[in-house]
This record gives sequence, structure tokens and C-alpha cells, in this order.
Amino acid sequence: MIKTVATVIDSLLGLSATSANELNSVQVGLRAVVVYLVLIAFIRLAKKRFLSQATAFDVVLVIIIGSISSRAISGTAPFFPSLVGTFTLILAHWIVSYLTKDSKLLSYLAKGKDTVLIRDGIVDQKALRAAHMSDDDLAEDLRQQGVESPKDVKSARLERSGKLSVIEK
Repeated sequence: MIKTVATVIDSLLGLSATSANELNSVQVGLRAVVVYLVLIAFIRLAKKRFLSQATAFDVVLVIIIGSISSRAISGTAPFFPSLVGTFTLILAHWIVSYLTKDSKLLSYLAKGKDTVLIRDGIVDQKALRAAHMSDDDLAEDLRQQGVESPKDVKSARLERSGKLSVIEK
């Protein structure tokens, strides 16, 4: 019975294929559905902020997961080891994020830090240059926050996520 189920799963997903060329369209489609469902389960195990792509730390993980998962779907890498690799990365991300919550140094190393761009209506040109932002970039970000001028701002920070947060006067 177990051998029959394993044979059916192997046939449906093309698990014994030795190259991607041996997979047919149905097998690739079924692999895509399985990987999709497995990734949903994996991501539900991750921290909630993971989906918000809060920092480069989170974005890099999303890119790597996409890369490894696509290989499981296309058959360019072994199916189950690719899923295990994906799970391992999500687990490592969870562990690092857990460790960084209590350590400013680890948090800074993994996630970076915010940058104050405006303080009491005055733009810090040095900080703006260090952030590779022009005055026009800052003006655009302020307008998106509903602010006309830096003079109307008590504090504006370029957050670790790359978004500008603004506290008006």
C-alpha cells in the first residue's frame, strides 16, 4: 500500500526524473501547487513581519526562497531537498530575528539602523547624501506623507525598511 502511494506520488510529481527535461507539463503544474502549499505552511511558521519585508534582512530571504522554490518546481534541483533548504532558511531567519530582538549590535548587523534626515524643520544634508537621496527624493517622500515642506516636520527618519517616517510639528 505504502509502496503504491509512493509510486503514484513519484509518477505525479516526476520525483525520479534525473533532469528537468524529463518532466511533463502536468508534473510541473502539480509541483507548483505542492510547492505553493508547502510555502504557505512554511511562511505561516515564520514571524508575522516576514511578509511585510521590513528590512533588507527580510527581502533577501524572500528572493532566496523564490530561487530555491523555483528549482523544486522546474526540476533543476531535487524536489524534497529544495523544500528542506527553503525550510532551513526560514528557520535560520526566525532564529536570527529572535536573537536580534534583545541585542542592539546583532539587530544593527542584520537589519541596519534608521537615519534622521530632518530635525526641527532642518534637513541634514550630510545624512541625506549618506542615504543617497536627493532633495527631490526627500520632497517626494514628504508629499507622500501629506507634508508640504521640511519646515513643517519635527522629525523625519529614513527607516531600516527604506520608508520615510514623519512626525509633523
